[in-house]
Amino acid sequence: MVRLKLTLKTCVLLTGLVFLLVLPLIASALEEQFYIGMFSRILIYALAAVSLDLILGYGGMVSFGHAAFFGTGAYVVGILAFHGVENSALLHWPLTLLGTENVLLSWPVAVLVSAVLAAVIGAISLRTSGVYFIMITLAFAQMMYFFFISLEKYGGDDGLSLLQRNSVGGIDLGDDTNFYYLCLALLIGFLFLCHRLVNSRFGMVIQGCKENERRMGALGFPTYRYKLLCFVIAGAGAGLSGALMANLAEFVSPSLMHWRISGEILVMVILGGMGTLFGPVFGAAGLLLLEEFLSIYTEHWMLFLGPAMILVVLFARRGLYGSFVEKREKNG
Repeated sequence: MVRLKLTLKTCVLLTGLVFLLVLPLIASALEEQFYIGMFSRILIYALAAVSLDLILGYGGMVSFGHAAFFGTGAYVVGILAFHGVENSALLHWPLTLLGTENVLLSWPVAVLVSAVLAAVIGAISLRTSGVYFIMITLAFAQMMYFFFISLEKYGGDDGLSLLQRNSVGGIDLGDDTNFYYLCLALLIGFLFLCHRLVNSRFGMVIQGCKENERRMGALGFPTYRYKLLCFVIAGAGAGLSGALMANLAEFVSPSLMHWRISGEILVMVILGGMGTLFGPVFGAAGLLLLEEFLSIYTEHWMLFLGPAMILVVLFARRGLYGSFVEKREKNG
């Protein structure tokens, strides 16, 4: 029976992986390049959703401000590209930081800045819990939203356009197919990292904190530091997805930090399945595909999303992916 469970889960994941690998080839053969861009967006949001699932599904930290890290990663890439075109320095002290469009420089900086921001926000937010934690993360995200609106040099409320996508070596990221496969590779890499984390001693402590943090503290684990590190890793992952989104759209704006984006990412996690790791990928695909195809027929597509979410919460409490796997396991 154990083999059956593993085979079922493996088949689902392999089917999804094969589909994602061949999609650009099929889209090119059908001359439907639009689908490459659409699924690139799905992969990017899936990366953000997986990073949120790390703290929400495994750590029990309900953050409503994840868009702060998503938008920060995007803005770091946009600002560095802005100064790269002008051939000017972003910082002069204590270190000189020049603008750049090089992936190997701008994306790690985006991840680092998002991680530092997550450390600051997490250090304060994690001193609270429950609804207070939700509200303080939302407040920080809205603070970042209005902060970037105030930056008139970088477009303010109108946002900032990138002249072109970032570059790396001999890879042309301006080509949608190349960019798509890079997004897929980064998502797989982040999933592998999260899989190792949640199945390690670190992951066991984080899950223990979700169940009973007081008991974990009594056992001698510094729960605050564990949760903070988990929060920082999640923020870094969201920053990477933001850097990808900036390149996909070739545009960044404060709207990327709005609470609505945090809500969408949260819905993706719930729809796919909290604490399943792979569930948010399916949740991101389900939500964005639903939005894409329903919007063809009506601009009020959210009216259809509401009942769908109610049904998922009532009859598939671990989301579509999580409940599907659990149901087969129980039947086994």
